[in-house]
Amino acid sequence: MFIIAGYALLSCDSSKDVQLKPGIWRGILNIQDHELPMNFEVKRGKKLKIYLINAEERIELDEGMIKGDSLYLPMHIFDADIKARITETTISGKWTKNYEDDYSLSFEAVYGDSDRFKKTTASTTFASKWRVTFVHHEEGDTTEAVGIFQKNNDKMTGTFLTPIGDYRYLEGTASEQEMKLTTFDGGHAFLFTASRVTEDSITGDFWSGVEWHETWYAVRDENAALPNPDSLTFIKEGYHKLDFEFPNLNGDMVSLSDYQGKPLVISIFGSWCPNCLDETRFLKKWYDENKNRGVEVLGLAYEAKPDFEYARNRVLKMKQKLGVDFDYLIAGINDKEAAAKTLPMLNHVLAFPTTIFIDRNGEVQRIHTGFTGPGTGHYYDQFVKEFNKTVDNLLDNSSYEN
Repeated sequence: MFIIAGYALLSCDSSKDVQLKPGIWRGILNIQDHELPMNFEVKRGKKLKIYLINAEERIELDEGMIKGDSLYLPMHIFDADIKARITETTISGKWTKNYEDDYSLSFEAVYGDSDRFKKTTASTTFASKWRVTFVHHEEGDTTEAVGIFQKNNDKMTGTFLTPIGDYRYLEGTASEQEMKLTTFDGGHAFLFTASRVTEDSITGDFWSGVEWHETWYAVRDENAALPNPDSLTFIKEGYHKLDFEFPNLNGDMVSLSDYQGKPLVISIFGSWCPNCLDETRFLKKWYDENKNRGVEVLGLAYEAKPDFEYARNRVLKMKQKLGVDFDYLIAGINDKEAAAKTLPMLNHVLAFPTTIFIDRNGEVQRIHTGFTGPGTGHYYDQFVKEFNKTVDNLLDNSSYEN
């Protein structure tokens, strides 16, 4: 039985605790009868640190605790963890999302294997831009996307962009006929496979977590594009401004009028959301560098449970982990229809995150659905450029003051 209580772990004679061997490890999550490989690095100093590796990304896990041969490893800002039995060179246990019912996947890892997949010389067959359609057969839904994949030495990297966000840093391999890509950020486990149909078309599968599965097909298309993210969410006819009142992390009610006279960037956010994590990292850095210009950033948090204390604690942990200095309000739960009811002036809440730009007169100037993260390369650079241009306009008194 795994020992997970922090005090019990810390109260034991640490000289009898197993020490994980420092270096690169290869982990396997069993996802719907498929193996999802991933890599991480173990570092030891005054405390155990483990870094999840996805292409260029490194996610630090610094709360791991070992008692004897039991490991308890919280997953960064996410309400998820790994509980496992360990030796110096092996790990065997389960990865669990704690806010979901019956949401666990078996997890194993071995020391010293840096290859996510069997090492081969990656083919350039799939290295291109693709117009993609995802199909969820059970729900009958389709989603249009753009796939961008690159060959990096013996690896394939890339991502999918969708109208509501991207699939972040994907890493894997490709032969002439097949491609496999995975990512694991501690809160989300994705496995993509693809098979070549013709020189310019491919088909594949996408597995996520304990039950989500979609098929997808794609055609090579250097002009593939998504709908304008500024056109998807808007103020409904009859409304001119946002209006809301939600509790802050101290439980005090805060309304939009409390920010009157200041340009404001609002992030519709959830600490469980991978694209929200990327956007929050961006906003944290941007705010640190620009808050003296008079602009404010405010997060509206929609968390996994309706309980205020649960939501507050998740957001507080995120703020502490990322060093966020701007404010958050607890606005609701992570359901898009429920979230839309808290902001009835919007036509819908289509994506977490959604970013709303408000001028000093309280007028909404722009609503950007989703977030194009750093895993998308120049698409992210373009987003940053447009973000800065929008805020510059908000701060231009001649543009917006009556």
